[in-house]
Amino acid sequence: MLKSALKSLTVAAMLAGSTMSAVAADYTLRATANSNENDEDYDGLIVFKNYVEAASNGAIEVELFIGTQLCSNGAECLQGVSGGAIDIYISTSGGASGIFPYVQVLDLPYMMADDRIAEHVLSGDFVRTMRAMALEDSQNTIRLMTIGNTGGWRNFANTERRIASPSDMEGLKIRTVVADLPQVLVKALGASPTPIPWPELFTSFQTGVVEGSKNGITDIMGMKFPDAGLQYVTLDGHAYMGALWWMNNEKFLSMPEDMRRVVVDGFYALQQATFASPKRKSIQAYEDFVSGGGDLYVPTPEEKAAFREAAAPVFDWFKANVGRGGEIFGALEEAVAAAEADVNGARDADLN
Repeated sequence: MLKSALKSLTVAAMLAGSTMSAVAADYTLRATANSNENDEDYDGLIVFKNYVEAASNGAIEVELFIGTQLCSNGAECLQGVSGGAIDIYISTSGGASGIFPYVQVLDLPYMMADDRIAEHVLSGDFVRTMRAMALEDSQNTIRLMTIGNTGGWRNFANTERRIASPSDMEGLKIRTVVADLPQVLVKALGASPTPIPWPELFTSFQTGVVEGSKNGITDIMGMKFPDAGLQYVTLDGHAYMGALWWMNNEKFLSMPEDMRRVVVDGFYALQQATFASPKRKSIQAYEDFVSGGGDLYVPTPEEKAAFREAAAPVFDWFKANVGRGGEIFGALEEAVAAAEADVNGARDADLN
């Protein structure tokens, strides 16, 4: 009987899917990610597409463009979103900082302690504050829909030695992107920032052009950096790798309220998928790193506090040098304090 019921449900689902595909959608959303199908961004888009198309009963169709089919970098892609050629785009904070410099607040070191705090912050009013700022600065053309994750946490990794304190960073050449904030951070910790394009990093490790980087473990293993000599990873977790999901505001507002609700709920499902995906993928990545001879070090609470203290000048730099930096920094501080109160309260309650 159960087998018969399951068969009936499967047939019904297939028929529903064929009916949805046979009827022309009322709305088509063109979504792009400059990544690949092994990335958390792709996982999120698959969840979003499945949810939105099903929950709208086929009224919304989501077309996925993975890679550089529609645009090749953050500035170009966000211009496409603003002009309406692209409906949905995911960027890192670095990718969006040329247009919205204050999104670099997500790269400030040691602001959020762990996944529970970060996910609480990124599920609340902090994102709505940043959304309002981006709408204002884009003349109401680019809407921030949600912030998920792309790759877990940034940690310091290098080819030379275990890093257990800021003093261990002295003299190391650390790869950064061109943006100012990561370079200020690396200098504050006593190392030398060296901007290197991502595709050149493997060779740069091999030749000693740089000796370290600040990446998530899935990126490290995906790019096979241990084969280039990267053998030391310190889990200092200095930055949560936020993924900002943008949408053309006019397209969003052109939909009736029930369809906007579907899209909003779709982005919630996407966010939850990108929160979970790096956790799963990092398990095997860490196992592979250690089994290959890598040194994985977890700083003590005292050591992590020393890193945060050494990095403190970055906060003042951010507030003084980044447009609207003080405004967004205050919003993040407030959100983190509220998250810590809520999460720690829940932890305490669950201990009894």
